[in-house]
Amino acid sequence: MIKQIYMDHSATTPVDLEVLEAMLPYFAEKFGNASSLHSFGRRANTAMEAARRKIADLIGAHEEEIIFTAGGTESDNIAIKGVTLKKKKYNADSHGPHIITSAIEHPAVLETCKYLETQGFKVEYLPVDRYGMVSVTDVKNAIGKNTFLISIMHANNDIGTIEPIKEIGKLARERNILFHTDAVQTVGKVPIDVDKMNIDLLSISSHKIYGPKGAGALYIRKGVKLEAFAHGGGHEKGLRSSTENIPGIVGLGKACELAKERLTKDNEHLTELRDELIKNILNNIEESYLDGHPTNRLPNNAHFRFTGIEGESLVLTLDEKGIAVSTGSACSSKKLTPSHVLLAIGLTMVEAHSSLRLTLGRGNTKEDVEYVTNVLPDVVKRLRDISPIW
Repeated sequence: MIKQIYMDHSATTPVDLEVLEAMLPYFAEKFGNASSLHSFGRRANTAMEAARRKIADLIGAHEEEIIFTAGGTESDNIAIKGVTLKKKKYNADSHGPHIITSAIEHPAVLETCKYLETQGFKVEYLPVDRYGMVSVTDVKNAIGKNTFLISIMHANNDIGTIEPIKEIGKLARERNILFHTDAVQTVGKVPIDVDKMNIDLLSISSHKIYGPKGAGALYIRKGVKLEAFAHGGGHEKGLRSSTENIPGIVGLGKACELAKERLTKDNEHLTELRDELIKNILNNIEESYLDGHPTNRLPNNAHFRFTGIEGESLVLTLDEKGIAVSTGSACSSKKLTPSHVLLAIGLTMVEAHSSLRLTLGRGNTKEDVEYVTNVLPDVVKRLRDISPIW
């Protein structure tokens, strides 16, 4: 039997068994609607509020600052559209209200901003350096008198670069501009304190931290006002009306609780494996290159490109060897267009198509890394032997 190794944890993670155990009673035994007044509803509501506290505790927030969503994409949409729709109620001069973001954001942010441009809002997409880093100076220079929102991701989902969020947040706070960060890839992987990092809005996704799919959260600093995303029964402070997904919420809460308990241990474990993976691949495969910042990167992310290789072929060939990896974000990996992130850091179309993303999880071992680094050189050589550009 072929050994099965999963190294695509930035796409999704398996549900932790402790998370699953916590969720199970809320599918059948404790199935109540959290808005109901009877005992079934009260039990559901109690579980929901306990999960809210666990999420808040992980990021240094207050429980009343957390609302539940269906995932990271919805959290991004609620944050950005909610602030923007609220802004529409105020008069702006002829230049129009102004949003600042970066060229390497997740599509949930980029596509939302593109939509808002059709609604009369001006959006500035800041460039990044060759490591995928946003310049604080560029942010400062982009701020104008009508800038009301800055949205910069905490870490990039493709190349793993961690952005200077604290400094950007400080800049926004000094100028009375709201600051949102998509922290889907960092919550549970690196320490986050929303107060110390000057964050007003922060997006979370459950399935990136060993929780269930279809659950997420949005941190909204006390005093920040948003327009409602979904109207109805007034759930989640009237911002997102819908009967709450109690099993998913309980799972997200438990995943956050476990992430806090294991943060230091997981970080050390993943960093050690990541560095070994990077070292072995760069040392054993000619014309292989690491993308993203060499040190200031997610502890589980190793993103490479190989001259003369087509990334999709590499992914499929490794899958035949039992190794699950990707060419980049799962949200766009089935598209034939190259990653917008790789083009933004200055790669050519050909270079961008030669990429491979390996993202580790807490279940990966040194033996997994050894197996991958033993298999990969032969796979690369085989594909280069039939490549018209090698």
